[in-house]
Amino acid sequence: MADQTQPWAERTVEVPPQPVPEQRDAFRRGVAAVGQRRTPRTEQFPTVEHGDWAGEPAPRRSMSWHLAQARRGGEWSAAGALFAFVCWGIWAISGRGNLIAPLLTFVLSLLTAVGLFALTRLIGRLVLERQLGRVRRSARGAHMLTALFLAGVGVAYLQQTEWVVSAWNWVTGN
Repeated sequence: MADQTQPWAERTVEVPPQPVPEQRDAFRRGVAAVGQRRTPRTEQFPTVEHGDWAGEPAPRRSMSWHLAQARRGGEWSAAGALFAFVCWGIWAISGRGNLIAPLLTFVLSLLTAVGLFALTRLIGRLVLERQLGRVRRSARGAHMLTALFLAGVGVAYLQQTEWVVSAWNWVTGN
């Protein structure tokens, strides 16, 4: 009986070499088909705009490019501002007094919306571009959030108008 400490040493089997077919285009397992491309490649690989992966900094963009990017989606903010302006107008006119204080209130609301837009863009730049390595192509998300804020401001103006609240309660049956 053989030594039990190395059972694999006695069981090695030699495999005789297999004959290789002499055809040029034959498939051979484990051998790469180099230089046998049938059609030449006509299109180039797409290039990546962001340069952080290669270790080089991202290309500097002009101010006009940044402004054009920030304008994309601006219709959302414009719609929110229009809604807030109409609601503010209803609230200010129904007060029947001096319009200086309500005008100052509306301007401060618009400045808050601009600050919210800037904060949203800054957070998007830090999270999407720097952390996740994505390229932002528009400012639609920031404009949508700003429009949502301005719509909330408009509803708040309407909630402070007595005849609008009375009409709402009459319609809903409260």
